[in-house]
Amino acid sequence: MRARPSRAVSLLVTSVALTGLLIPGALAQPGGPGPVPGPEAAPQAAVNLAEIPAEPPVRPEDPAARELYGSDCDTEIDGSQVIAYCHNGFPETDLLRLHVECERWWDLDGDGALVPLDPAGRTRLTGRCWKEVRTAWVSHQRPSPPPKRG
Repeated sequence: MRARPSRAVSLLVTSVALTGLLIPGALAQPGGPGPVPGPEAAPQAAVNLAEIPAEPPVRPEDPAARELYGSDCDTEIDGSQVIAYCHNGFPETDLLRLHVECERWWDLDGDGALVPLDPAGRTRLTGRCWKEVRTAWVSHQRPSPPPKRG
């Protein structure tokens, strides 16, 4: 039976080996072999209690929430036909316009007329190209306010 070295001996040998590897690196540090100031050489931090406010600072107001606006539209493209189904779930009229961009360079792109959609209303917008449709989307616009009399 063979004797095994104890754990203490293994730790001692490992620490001696690591120290032997670290010493050449410590001697090669720039600035020469002089003593390096330790934490005791750092200036003491002083806190002036008069500079600490008695109450926490006032929290700035949250920015106003962005007002929700605009109908929800689903656009379907089938060959050269475009159909958009829109529903206005907001309490303000939405002016909708269907835009159709055609794939062929000679095929004219189309921008539909403005269609007002009242609150809780539904509508269907249609457009087409002669050949294939590249893309289609619906834009939203707020109605302009009536002129003020006075």
